[in-house]
Amino acid sequence: MKKSLLLLLTLSLAVIPAGVAMAEDETEDLSEPEAVFGEVMTHEEYVAAELDSPVVVETYVQAKQSWWEDKATVYTQAEDGAYFLYDMACSEEDYEKLEVGTKIRVSGYKSEWSGEVEIVDATFEILDGEYVAPITDVTELLGTDELIDHQNEYVAFKGMTVEAAGQDADGNDVPFLYNWDGSGQDGDDLYFNVSLNGETYTFTVESYLCDNTTDVYAAVKNLQIGDVIDMEGFLYWYEGVNPHITSVTAAGADTAEAETGAETEAVTEAL
Repeated sequence: MKKSLLLLLTLSLAVIPAGVAMAEDETEDLSEPEAVFGEVMTHEEYVAAELDSPVVVETYVQAKQSWWEDKATVYTQAEDGAYFLYDMACSEEDYEKLEVGTKIRVSGYKSEWSGEVEIVDATFEILDGEYVAPITDVTELLGTDELIDHQNEYVAFKGMTVEAAGQDADGNDVPFLYNWDGSGQDGDDLYFNVSLNGETYTFTVESYLCDNTTDVYAAVKNLQIGDVIDMEGFLYWYEGVNPHITSVTAAGADTAEAETGAETEAVTEAL
């Protein structure tokens, strides 16, 4: 009895139209292959990788921009270069673990948005190790092709002059705008212009990174056109260089404080 049923089943399969079998085969061929994440890359290998390709890097948290609905945006840097992680999968509990210097292995896709190269659709794991990147002065690289080599790094700009960012409702020049077009209000991003050697650049205080309770937000709101300032921040890119600034001081203020501290220490030792 079982053999008879098997024979009938075999005969039934034999008469299935060829077109049906081909359609099934075609459906299988249309399935998208899963991404293949390989060995950990150096920063040089990451830079050379094609856009939209899977990448794996080991890097260190330098600052956290935001967390929302189990996604985190994070500035990171290793000894050989920096990475911007956009909307990386991250629970709120794990987000709290990402302190400055934390080492992580990140798997995601290399992407670009308006000039900013970033890693998207990423996951991560925390590793042993710690590294806080030293600041790199890139002032003299402004306006050169070499500046982009430092994209997303923690950098400094020194001796730059505040220029008008736009005009207020009365037509007066103002040193900063809420949002790029002045359409915002207190608490939104701050945009301000600074110049060096006759060239003007737009810098930003990203409100998710540094909100209106931070020192840098207050400092930019207190700028005056013509002020000469030093700045620190992350070398973000948007249609050209558009740093996300985390510190603004009067030009030379840090040097003056260091010299004053050294003088005080010398006097104390003499006494």
